[in-house]
Amino acid sequence: MTGKANIIPLTTLGKNGPAVGAQGFGCMGMSEFYGASDEKESLATLNLALDLGITMIDTADMYGMGHNEELIGKVVRARRKEVFLATKFGIVRRTDNPAYFGLDNKPEYIRAAVDASLRRLGVDVIDLYFMHRRDPKVPLADSIGAMAGLITAGKVRYLGLSEVSAGELREAHAIHPITALQSEWSLFSRDAEPKVVPAAAELGIAFVAFSPLGRGLLTGVAPGFGEGDYRVSRPRFIGESGAANERLVAQIRALATRRGVTTGQVGLAWVHQRASVHGLTVVPIPGTRKPSRLEENAKAAALILSPDDLETLEPLAAAVQGAR
Repeated sequence: MTGKANIIPLTTLGKNGPAVGAQGFGCMGMSEFYGASDEKESLATLNLALDLGITMIDTADMYGMGHNEELIGKVVRARRKEVFLATKFGIVRRTDNPAYFGLDNKPEYIRAAVDASLRRLGVDVIDLYFMHRRDPKVPLADSIGAMAGLITAGKVRYLGLSEVSAGELREAHAIHPITALQSEWSLFSRDAEPKVVPAAAELGIAFVAFSPLGRGLLTGVAPGFGEGDYRVSRPRFIGESGAANERLVAQIRALATRRGVTTGQVGLAWVHQRASVHGLTVVPIPGTRKPSRLEENAKAAALILSPDDLETLEPLAAAVQGAR
C-alpha cells in the first residue's frame, strides 16, 4: 500500500446491493484499444485505486482476450477483501483473428466463460458478473437462468447487464434480480436517460457508467494517438467532428478554470450528480494507466457542480458530432 488517504465515499449498489466505492475503475485500457501500456505502471495504478477507496474493479474476458483478467488478478488476489470484482462475458474474440467480435449468451457458453474467468483471475468467486452484450438469438430467460445458476453454484454473487434496453432490463429483472446495469453515460453520451435510466431507478438497479470521460475526449487533452489506439478511427475524435467537439470541450475547460479544477473532474462530477437528479445509484468507472490521472479522477467524487454550472453543461450533448 502507498499510504494514500481513502477519499472515495461508499454508496449502496442499487436497492439491495452491497456497499462499494462511489467511483470505480475500468481496466480495459491496460490491455488494448488505447495503445501500448506498461504492466508495472498499470499494477501501481490499480493498487493506488484501492488505497483511495475505489473498490469496484471492472474488467471483461474479452479485454486483451483474457490478458486483462490475468493482469488485474495479480492485484486482486493480494488484496481480495478490498476489491468488489466485476467482469463480463458475451463478446467472443478469436486469437487467430483479433478483429473478430461475436456474441454468445447461450447457457453452456456462460458456464464455460465464468470458469475461464475465475481461472484467469485466480479467485473463487466473482462479485458482479455482467452480460457484456445481449445476443437477441438467445432468450433472456435462458441466459439469466444460467447466470442465476452461477450464484447457486457459489461462483458469482450478483448479476449485471450491459447496454440493454429498458424492456430487456425489466424482463431480466423479473427472472432474477439484477443488481447493476452498465452502459455508457457522460456529458457527451446521454442516450440512456430517456428510458433506460428511469427503468433502472424504478427497479432499484444501480447504473455503472462506462466511458464517463468520453474515452478521453472530456479530459480536455486532445489525445496523441499512438500505435494500436482505436480512437484514431473514431468519428468523435477526427476530422470536422473532432474539431467541433473540441470546441465543446473548450466550454467545459472555461468552466473548470473558473472552478479551479480540471475538465475531466467536471465531467466526472456531472456523472456523479446524475444520482440525485435521477434517483438511483450511479458509479462511474473511468479508466487510466497513470497514477496521477487516477488521483485527479478520484477527487471529482467530492466536487459539487452549482446550478449555474449544470445549466452551462446541459446543452452540450445535443451538439456533439460523430457516433459514440
